[in-house]
Amino acid sequence: MNRDFSKDALNAINKKTGKNITPGAVKKLASTVKPGTTQNEAQLRQLIKQVSAMAKVPVTEATVQEIVNAVKKGGTNSGTMESLMKMLMKK
Repeated sequence: MNRDFSKDALNAINKKTGKNITPGAVKKLASTVKPGTTQNEAQLRQLIKQVSAMAKVPVTEATVQEIVNAVKKGGTNSGTMESLMKMLMKK
C-alpha cells in the first residue's frame, strides 16, 4: 500500500469509529503478521479479531467471513488490499 493511502485509511477509520488508533499500534500488530497468515484461515480470523479489538469495534461473524472470502478470492497484493479496505470503509 502506498503511504498516502495508509495514512488516509487510518484517518478515515479513526474518524468513523471515534477511536484513535496510532500508526505505532498498527505497525506493532503488522510486525506479527507472517506471509502465510493470509493463507491460513484460522490465523486470518485471529488477525481480524486482533484488529477489531485494537479498534474497540465489534466485528460480526458475517463480516469476518466476508473478509476471509475476499482475501481468499483476491490474494493479498497491495491493490487487492486497498480495494478490500475501500469496500470495508463503506460499511
